[in-house]
Amino acid sequence: MQAPSPNRTAADLSRTARRQWIAFALALLLITIAALHAAGVYGRSAALSALEEQGHADASLKVALLRAVLERPRALPFLLSRDRDVTEALAGSDSARRSFLDRKLEELVAGTSAAVIYVIDTKGVAISASNWREPTSFVGNDYSFRAYFSRAMKDGTAEHFALGSVSKRPGLYISHRIGPAAAPLGVVVVKMEFDQLERDWHETRRPSYIVDADHVVLITSIPSWRFMTTEPLPAENLAAIRESLQFGEAPLTPLPFERMADGLLRAVQPGGGAETYLRITAPVVSTPWQFEYLVPVAGPVSAGMREAQLLALIAIGVTTIAAAIWLRRRQTSLANAARDQAARDELERRVIERTMDLSLARDHLQVEIAEHRETETKLQAVQQDLVQANRLAILGQVAAGVAHEINQPLATIRAYADNSKVFLARSKPEPVLENLGLIADLTDRIATITEDLKALARKGRSGEEPVVLQEVIDGAIMLLRSRFTGRLERLIISPMPQGLAVLGNRLRLEQVFINLFQNALEAVAERTDGRVDVSIAVTDGEVAISVADNGPGISPTILGSLFEPFNTSKEKGLGLGLVIAKDIVSDYGGRLEVETDAGGACFKVHLRKVLP
Repeated sequence: MQAPSPNRTAADLSRTARRQWIAFALALLLITIAALHAAGVYGRSAALSALEEQGHADASLKVALLRAVLERPRALPFLLSRDRDVTEALAGSDSARRSFLDRKLEELVAGTSAAVIYVIDTKGVAISASNWREPTSFVGNDYSFRAYFSRAMKDGTAEHFALGSVSKRPGLYISHRIGPAAAPLGVVVVKMEFDQLERDWHETRRPSYIVDADHVVLITSIPSWRFMTTEPLPAENLAAIRESLQFGEAPLTPLPFERMADGLLRAVQPGGGAETYLRITAPVVSTPWQFEYLVPVAGPVSAGMREAQLLALIAIGVTTIAAAIWLRRRQTSLANAARDQAARDELERRVIERTMDLSLARDHLQVEIAEHRETETKLQAVQQDLVQANRLAILGQVAAGVAHEINQPLATIRAYADNSKVFLARSKPEPVLENLGLIADLTDRIATITEDLKALARKGRSGEEPVVLQEVIDGAIMLLRSRFTGRLERLIISPMPQGLAVLGNRLRLEQVFINLFQNALEAVAERTDGRVDVSIAVTDGEVAISVADNGPGISPTILGSLFEPFNTSKEKGLGLGLVIAKDIVSDYGGRLEVETDAGGACFKVHLRKVLP
């Protein structure tokens, strides 16, 4: 039998190699198509998940802003319902009193965020209004058909969103009955409009809107969507709304939405054209409303799919190159093996020798790895002990900080409780209820202080917002009043610009000034001529508040470590007040400085100014 010729063997190898490359190309094509499809699906899913997470975060912020806007005017009708001028204007028909009430309501609107304030008698006729000078004045109009009037007369208070019958402007009507249920005098109504909020939403370029329990759009960043519905209204609900004139002649037609199979929403824009959105919903606490937020998905989804597919192509390319190299080398190896068996034997011998060398090196390396792991285990045990010790130290600081910071609110709560006992003994429940409300607010303050001290231990930070500086200082003085009864006249505060605002958090900034005022008043307690001067200096982007006393000053031994925890010159002090104050000021981009000499000490708080 003849051996195969060398030419025949080379031809067989060539045909085998050609078939292998064809199979390789077909497999690569199928794998590429499948990988691109899977990458596109994954990229789309990942992009939608990221959009949903970001959308919920944005929606939560917008709902929080809406709640803040809603809470400001809610107390105004309650206060006006107990105002003597309102009661007297309703009790009689004196035009002078009603004119005086018109001007008073006009001044209140100028100083609040309300759109209009008006007073309605028991027949539903407006007798006074803040817009009495305007052509669209509410005075003399009959509002007995309005739900906010009938519900307030029945239940004492009501909130109702509707289109103004005179002004033709939508808004939230907050009403409160004047007088007892048995003998009501009328109703006071505050109308709140949301134009600024809608403009802010519009600037985000993403549709945002509020719907009521009937799915009617009330507040929206797209004006043409107002009083349309996200769900078709039942016939009986539509008839009831039409009859009440709540939304005037609005068509109450469904929004141009098309729900897609994957849960997305396709909406037609007012200027034409349609876009696909991810709808995010969030309830508005204390109202029957729901906030809905539409996030465009076309751009992010396309980008996510392109990125995932690009990564898949890169991975396939790298794998293809590696596989092609491997296949080529395998074919070359087979060809060389057929021609040169001796060379292969030599190579195998060298491989065996190299394997032995690697085995020796591996054994040596394993010994080193075992020693390294033993050392690493010991190091981890020491690190865990250090972490536990650090946690216990932080826990001690937080516990001491809580005791230090809640002392002032607790003293104020005690004062209010003692006053309440006196009022109860005198059968005066109204001041008792007011004191109980203040006590509840102070317990919220204690909870906030506790959370802030936890944030101090972990270097956390609460969100910043514009805060009126006068309100911060007034709140700090209110909390100090019970402790420094008869001595607060030593605290002399210079006048400051009207509405001056800084960036921060009101409760946290009150903690700063409580500590500074308390330290200054205690420093001058033994002096008959003691005084504490509070002055304000305003620059282009900063507000500096100085708290200066004429006490004995700060000793050099204390001054060097004044802002370190548990460093204090007071017999019962904890040494945490100034540490917390400095951390709070630093959190909001400010700084706390101190100057001292024999004539007293001066602390300067630098805060960022809110630019108009």
